[in-house]
Amino acid sequence: MQKNRKTRVGRVVSDKMEKTVVVAVETAKQHPLYRRVIRRTRRIKAHDEANACHMGDIVRLMETRPISRDKAWKVVEVLTKGDVAEVKPTEIE
Repeated sequence: MQKNRKTRVGRVVSDKMEKTVVVAVETAKQHPLYRRVIRRTRRIKAHDEANACHMGDIVRLMETRPISRDKAWKVVEVLTKGDVAEVKPTEIE
């Protein structure tokens, strides 16, 4: 019997490691007193077995057993492909 695992949707912000991507997951929550929406961004390292994710992609993550010291999530699917140009700041000038 498999437990219900947590899932998150986020944007890939780094794909420079082997079989690992860094995903920014944003959550919006209302302040209890001031009723203002507060956005929190959490950066999660996730396991990408096929190295299929690239910067700017929107992906779905699923919680899993610890894979390494920092990784306890894995990429389940790529929802949309992002079109982020990887240009160094020195090349723009």
